[in-house]
Amino acid sequence: MLEKLALDRGWAINVGGFHHCSSDRGGGFCFLFERVEGVSRATIIDLDAHQGNGHERDFLNDQRVFIMDMFNRHIYPGDVHAKKAIKRRVELDWATEDSEYLQKVELHSEGALNEVRPDIIVYNAGTDVLDGDPLGGLSISPQGIIKRDELVFRAARRRGIPILMVTSGGYQKKTARIIADSILNLHQQGLIGPEGEGEGSAPMVTHMVGGAGSAGSAHTAV
Repeated sequence: MLEKLALDRGWAINVGGFHHCSSDRGGGFCFLFERVEGVSRATIIDLDAHQGNGHERDFLNDQRVFIMDMFNRHIYPGDVHAKKAIKRRVELDWATEDSEYLQKVELHSEGALNEVRPDIIVYNAGTDVLDGDPLGGLSISPQGIIKRDELVFRAARRRGIPILMVTSGGYQKKTARIIADSILNLHQQGLIGPEGEGEGSAPMVTHMVGGAGSAGSAHTAV
């Protein structure tokens, strides 16, 4: 459903990341993730504070899927086996701040998309990187998160690649406002929305898919 929206419309957003569950079991507050069919090449850009071990286990030996994962090396899940699936791994230390973080986001997201041109980008935009998050252990400002999302969308738009954004982790009340502000910024920058046709991409129609937390979703288009 979500991948089809992104492919048809240019972008889609789902409230919930599902990156700790796999096709056969749940984990890390995530329900089962149904294996995607019908996409020949996909790139996962996982910028949640936690390693995305669920999809990494699912696509461990699948050459169609290129995984970039940037995460706090010191926290859950520490899944060594799943790390074998990561093609571009960026491990962060405690309390990483905006300057270093954004530099690495830009360097490695651009590098990942230069290395392999996918049919779709699945972007895990976890907000648990926010300073003060009880589970993330990083120190990224609200403005840093907004800029991060802009960098990833801009990289996708320049290449004309559809992008599916999942909002994933974030364990503070203020994260909902940051997500809303980020989506508004993407619209204001012309990176999403029916009028946003910049940087060589096909016209995009605003499609959001919402749900409760990172554990499931109900479908709404606006």
